[in-house]
Amino acid sequence: MTTLAGETTVQMLRRRFRSPAAWCEAVDLFAILTVASLPWSTSLAAIFNVAFLLCMVPFLDVRAFLQSLKRPIAAAPIALVLLALAGTLWSDAAWGARLYAVNPTVKLLVLPVFLYHFERSPRGHWIFIAFLASCALLSVMSWLVAFYPGLSLKPYDPLERGIFVKNYIDQSQEFTLCAVALAYPIVMLLREKRVWLAGLLTALALSFFVNMAFVVVSRTALVTVPIMLGVFAMLHLKWRGIAIITAALLAGAVLAWQASPQLRKTADTFASDYTRYKEKGEATSLGLRLEFWRKSLGFFAEAPIKGHGTGSTRGLFEAVATPSGHYQASAEVIGNPHNQTLNVAVQWGVIGIAVLYAIWILHLLLFRGDGLAYWVGLLVVVQNVFTSLFNSHLFDFHEGWMYVIGVGVAGGMVIRAQQAEAKVGEAGS
Repeated sequence: MTTLAGETTVQMLRRRFRSPAAWCEAVDLFAILTVASLPWSTSLAAIFNVAFLLCMVPFLDVRAFLQSLKRPIAAAPIALVLLALAGTLWSDAAWGARLYAVNPTVKLLVLPVFLYHFERSPRGHWIFIAFLASCALLSVMSWLVAFYPGLSLKPYDPLERGIFVKNYIDQSQEFTLCAVALAYPIVMLLREKRVWLAGLLTALALSFFVNMAFVVVSRTALVTVPIMLGVFAMLHLKWRGIAIITAALLAGAVLAWQASPQLRKTADTFASDYTRYKEKGEATSLGLRLEFWRKSLGFFAEAPIKGHGTGSTRGLFEAVATPSGHYQASAEVIGNPHNQTLNVAVQWGVIGIAVLYAIWILHLLLFRGDGLAYWVGLLVVVQNVFTSLFNSHLFDFHEGWMYVIGVGVAGGMVIRAQQAEAKVGEAGS
């Protein structure tokens, strides 16, 4: 019996090993693990992502995959990576710096893979659920760390109160995306009179906002949250609903402003940082960005067509840095001007800007429609576009992977739905 059972088990494993459906399930599992681990660990996310890619190999339809790469939504990200590689040929930076600067673009090659897979997989919604659940757990941990700083895995920093892992920018990006993304299912559930479930999701969304207001506040989030909510209101609410929601948000904002010293302190730094930079040249957070942008515009003007080449940014800043006996914004040397457009423009000029904007525009156009996948995909792109005014978020590890996975999964789901609708239409005609 034991031998027979053992042989049966082996045979079952062999059948699963040879089954395309089993490998597809494994790919989905590793995609879920990738997105669930992203808020917690860059290493785990990278390991699971590699496993995701490897599990696609045994039964990959090479012809269909290559055909999918011809679509503009997949070709545009690949074009930016190729431009980064080509840019190493006219850069004056050391080869180590050139290749290091290519690295942040490589993740864009995975975006077409996600599009291809989730065009075929019916489990895309599990990716959304996994990310939401993971961020909800991180929110709970953030509150615990706020009251018990010793629980944090990071060295204590009063400016990053409530951060268990990573940093407040990454955490705010996650919480903002989850909170605003929940607006769509909440409205849909209310229209279906499913009040209790809508109330549960509303409480979850509010918990993310409350954490950002009272624990740690990102100035980028303060700017982008109203924009993202405005996009939702214009797409999914009538004027009466917009008025009611706007009034509720304003009341909530006033209440949060009065109750949260952290929120007021963060908002006040906008004015104080600008004043200290303009009057004394101090290297404040806002002052450094203004300095980076000013110098980057000058670098762009020097080579407007094809830029200075991949990895050239740090060397350009070193050449114009002002020696100073004390720390001044003009003395700062950086390899990233903290603006996605300028980051691309300095290295690859107008050509790079055209490719970057093509990526954003093509992906925005992909998500014209009504449905959860359309909404999540649109929100991921909108968030990346506006936060990239203050950071190079398409190239940053965490935010870049949020974009790659978010657009890839949602885009694949949208294409799958469109194909299903087309088949229904053909059958009806």
